[in-house]
Amino acid sequence: MTGPLRIAVLTSLFPSPPRPREGVFAQRRWEHMAARGHGVRVVQPTPFAPPLLVRGPRADARAMPREELRGGLSVQRPRYLHLPGRALGNARRFARVGVRAIERGGAVDAVVCDYAWPAAVAADALAAQRVPCVINGRGSDVLEVAGEAGLAAPLAAGLRTAGHWTAVSQDLVDAMDRLANTPGRGVLVPNGVDTAAFSPGSRSDARRALGVEGDAPLVLVVGHLIARKDPLLALEAFRRGAPDDARIVFVGRGPLEDELVTAIARHGLATRARLVGEAEPATLADWYRAADALLLTSSREGRPNVVLEALSCGLPVLATPAGGTGELLETLPACLAPSRGADDLALALRRLLASPPPTAALRRAIEGLTWDAACDRLEACLEAAVQGARRP
Repeated sequence: MTGPLRIAVLTSLFPSPPRPREGVFAQRRWEHMAARGHGVRVVQPTPFAPPLLVRGPRADARAMPREELRGGLSVQRPRYLHLPGRALGNARRFARVGVRAIERGGAVDAVVCDYAWPAAVAADALAAQRVPCVINGRGSDVLEVAGEAGLAAPLAAGLRTAGHWTAVSQDLVDAMDRLANTPGRGVLVPNGVDTAAFSPGSRSDARRALGVEGDAPLVLVVGHLIARKDPLLALEAFRRGAPDDARIVFVGRGPLEDELVTAIARHGLATRARLVGEAEPATLADWYRAADALLLTSSREGRPNVVLEALSCGLPVLATPAGGTGELLETLPACLAPSRGADDLALALRRLLASPPPTAALRRAIEGLTWDAACDRLEACLEAAVQGARRP
């Protein structure tokens, strides 16, 4: 690097007071970049939410401050008009107010669109101003959008205009390369994991701190309770494959919560299944230490941070081979299910609980995934973008 960079982060996903855990992985990345001396400010355009018209989850937008200091980072949230069913128009309005906010904040060396859609739509305006732009993919912002006929082309155009893109898994890098029709252009910049905060520890101490009694096997499911994560499939795999005395704990919230509670009652699992809501990092680390396996049944993934954290704590993981998950677990025995079928998952869970991989092997799987290593890669990509923009 030639020196510290002034970086503006344009994103639709970042923690806020009403949603403190949403996009926390992004906050960690940019906190580490700021700690390395870079000037980082975050612009998160937020839908305007009229108080008399909007109810439910979208009403959280009203509680998001227009400006705040979060984790030492300046965060701005200019409002834009978001209309149901108008995805491309919404993306253009998002980009327009985002670029304006970046301009008002002063000169920058580079902009990172740190959640590919809708931020990639800003690439044209940034290119017109000769501001280097790097687009970062994290999962559904690429894979889901690329499957929609009306959105795939604008996302591809944004990638080609920016000329630089990164992603948290090789699977996502390849998908972005295919979209832009530019093989080999993307750069893998995985998320890091805090191996000090997420480290092996006493199972009994962790269970005591969490109020978990006894030594029965404990299966953990961590993540949003949404269709893509499929917590109902996780429950079914547990019901079919776990020992009769085993318990399952869901850490997270989401729209499938009521349906999950109903399924638990229907299968007579009320004494063996718990929903504990979201957890702060220190509490989450205790859950990893208290458990015997992390179960991940996603249909689509980037590179899940929960897998990194669990492995760092020495917790075996059973997951479907979705996206970057397979890249993390392919060298570990018994950690990848052959399919998302409930019977395959149940059998794999039974085997993993009976014969887990050694803790040392689990830790080795993530030993190169530090935040310093991730920031080294990101800095190199940003420097390439900045130097490219300076060439005549």
